[in-house]
Order: sequence, then C-alpha cells, then structure tokens
Amino acid sequence: MTTRFTKNGHQTSESLNVLLTGGRAPVTLDLARMLHRAGHRVYVAESVVRHLCRLSSAVEQCFMVPSPRHETENYLLEMESLVQAWQIDLLIPMCEEVFYIAQGAERLCDHCRVLVSPIEQLHELHHKYRFIQLAESFGLSVPDTRLINSRQEWMEAQADLEIEGEWVWKPVYSRFAARVRMPPISSTTDFDRGAPDQKIYEGKMKQHRLQNDPPGDTEISSASPWVAQAYVAGQMLCTYSVAYEGKIVAYTTYDSRYRTGSVGASVFFEHVEHEGIYEWVRQFVQATGFSGQIGFDFIETEDGQVYAIECNPRATSGIHLFHPGDGLVRALIAPEELVKAAKVIIPKQGSKAMLMLPMLGSGLQQLWGKGGLRTWMTAWRGTRDVVYLRYDMKPLFEQFAIVLSAWRLARKHKFSLTEALTHDIEWNGEQR
Repeated sequence: MTTRFTKNGHQTSESLNVLLTGGRAPVTLDLARMLHRAGHRVYVAESVVRHLCRLSSAVEQCFMVPSPRHETENYLLEMESLVQAWQIDLLIPMCEEVFYIAQGAERLCDHCRVLVSPIEQLHELHHKYRFIQLAESFGLSVPDTRLINSRQEWMEAQADLEIEGEWVWKPVYSRFAARVRMPPISSTTDFDRGAPDQKIYEGKMKQHRLQNDPPGDTEISSASPWVAQAYVAGQMLCTYSVAYEGKIVAYTTYDSRYRTGSVGASVFFEHVEHEGIYEWVRQFVQATGFSGQIGFDFIETEDGQVYAIECNPRATSGIHLFHPGDGLVRALIAPEELVKAAKVIIPKQGSKAMLMLPMLGSGLQQLWGKGGLRTWMTAWRGTRDVVYLRYDMKPLFEQFAIVLSAWRLARKHKFSLTEALTHDIEWNGEQR
C-alpha cells in the first residue's frame, strides 16, 4: 500500500476527502456510507452512467471517468485531475480499477495517499497460477494446480489428469467464477433420467459434455492461460482483510453458501470464526508484506483441512459484515495506529448481510432440493439487505436500472450479465 503523504500530511481525526472507485459495486456503497457516518466527505469516480453510488446521500459528488480498461492513460489523467481539483486526501480503489491505479500510483501519490500495492505484487496475487505457486512456496495448503497455455496442452492435460481425479478448469484472469468449468457429473449423480424436471437433467448433461471441449484459440494462449486445479470437495469459505505492511488490521471469514448460479458470485454473507483460515491468511500476509485490501477463497474439507483456491487483491464482500462504528474505517484510514496497538478489527458475532435481488433468485433454485427452501428462508430472515437503507433509499431503486442497462449490454455484445457489469474495468494482465 502506498502511504506517501502530501507535504501538509493528514490528521486522521479530521474529516478527510475520500475518493472511491467502482461506484457500481455494493461494497463501494457500503463503505461510502460508513465513511460518511464517520464524518468524512466521500466522492466516487465511475466509468458508467448508472451505478449504486450515483444517487446515494452518503456521496458528495460522483464523477464520470474514462474506462480504465479501454482508455487507461486518459483514466489516470482524469483521476489525477480529480484528486487535485477536489483536494482528495485518500484514494481507495475498490474493484479491479486497483490494477490501473497501481500503474499510475507514483504520480497520484504526489497529491494524496493511495491505498494500493505495487502492480507487480498485485499481478502475482491476481494470477490464479502464480498465486498458488507463491502460497505453496510459503508451505501453505493449496490444491494441485497446473498451467495450461494452449488448446493442445488442454487436451494433453485432460488425457493425463482424468485418471488422477476431478479437476476444475478456469482462466488465470477471471472474476466471479466467470467461465469456470466444474467437474462433470455422472449420469447417476444428483440427477437421473427419471427425475421430474428433465430440463435440469439435460442442462447438467450439456455441462458434462462441454467440460471436455477446450476453449477457442482466442480464449486460451500463453498471454491468457488457464489452470487445471484439483477439485476439493467441501464447504466454500471466503475472507476479507485490510493489511498494513504484513500485519492484518481488519479481518473476517465468511460463509457464502448462496451464490448466483452454482459457483458464481456470493449473494449471502455470514461472519464465522475459523482459526485455521485466519492463521493461513496471517502467515500469507506476513510473508508477502502485503498492504491494502485482500480476499481469499477457501475450501474446507469434511476432516477440517483448508485449501486456498484463489486470491482477490482488492475489496471483497466481507466489507458488508462490518457496520458503522466497528472500526473498518479506521483500519483503512489509519492502519498504522492499529498495528501499533496490536489490534485487529472484526465484525460482531452473528453479523450477516445479503444482496436482496440475487438472493431471491437463489431462493428459486432451492425449490428443487429437499429442505433447501426452509434453510434458505432461515438465512433470509433477520439478514439486512446491503443496498436498502431507510434514510438512503435511492440506490435501492437505482439497482433496477443498473441491471436493465447491463442486460442490454450483454445482449448487444453476446456476453454474460456478470461480464457486462465488469467489462470496462476488469484487468487481464495488460501493462501500460
């Protein structure tokens, strides 16, 4: 994390001008509200017109900026201009803009503090194969993972690996489980031909057939490789941390059992205590000397073993488990104070949150499982919606316009709704 200050410095007890990126993301809206409640002035830079923070009462002003992915240099110029014009004290990248901000951090740091690590380190953590290699070098538990650079390597790897068990295939640059290929089901697992819903069975079998088909030549190359990762059966758990020079200052492990689709983005979050996962993250953060926001995805097996499968060196949904007054704002603004006090900010026990609209969609998926709907309803009850806030209602209605806009874009360019929501900010290893 770059911690250079302007010549006047910053007093963390004073009200700061804070610039966030990624106003489309629920985590940005949640953090903006926390910062506002803590007395800071919040500004948001976004490259799309409709986004969650656009009409939020927690935000002083929103700025339309060029796409960081498609107009990187213009984006950085505009960010530098905003930082100067609005006397920004602290810039916090929230989504994959972090990779572009990191490439321009040196000049941005002449004007404000920027919460970002060096691009070389971020790249290593974002890359799904390099991250596994790095964690393995620290002696931390990860699944067997192979790098696949071409269609030919894909087919050769499938022939070799099919006798070793089940494998997950995914691009090294991806997010929200986009294009992930899970192990194929057998015709006798989960669904059979006598199942009442034949369409579900046919869909599963189509997935089975597609599993063996390599991506097209434009989808896999040495510049855009994939990985084959040994499938680990168990429970998915995720983490979110704020770190400062190798020390954790805010942390949560959370259950994310409800998702968009079977392996997509999480829509339900519940804080859990897990010493084994915390210790894994603590060792990794210490070994890398990492500073900034970072998340990990883990699988916990039935016998209690944990394996890290991915790293997200940016803000993740764990933010939703913190509340105003919990101390997350302090961890982001003055992490050195928490390090000095040897204090780690964690959410309150039993903290839960959800994204209401996609959570409703996940509820529909439970209609076909025995007892699934009842469990889902238990999770739903008493869980706060991240977007809804009684005194800040406009983002609740704005999300419908956002989804409609993304749906139109997805239809026009023939990609998924998830890709439509991130296509202009995602980072796939490009360097300036």
